[in-house]
Amino acid sequence: MRGAHLVHRDGRWRLFVALPGSVAHWPTHYCEGPAVPSVQERSRALTALGFTLTDGAAWSWTEDNERFDDPASPVILIALAPVEQIVGGAS
Repeated sequence: MRGAHLVHRDGRWRLFVALPGSVAHWPTHYCEGPAVPSVQERSRALTALGFTLTDGAAWSWTEDNERFDDPASPVILIALAPVEQIVGGAS
């Protein structure tokens, strides 16, 4: 399954599509600023990358520690949503 990931690090949001079997190049879009990109902004970024949310999909949110197994480290917010490639789209 292809999944869109939205991660906040270093003062900006990175939206990327993880492609199974490929780690060399994942389609990526950077959003400037600390504010969470709106659903519409995420949708536009996915479209520009050649993807769209699967029917009925929603973003799910979780948090993690920046440094593995260190509960005192800063928290990273991560969103995930299932996507599908737009027919005739990029990637």
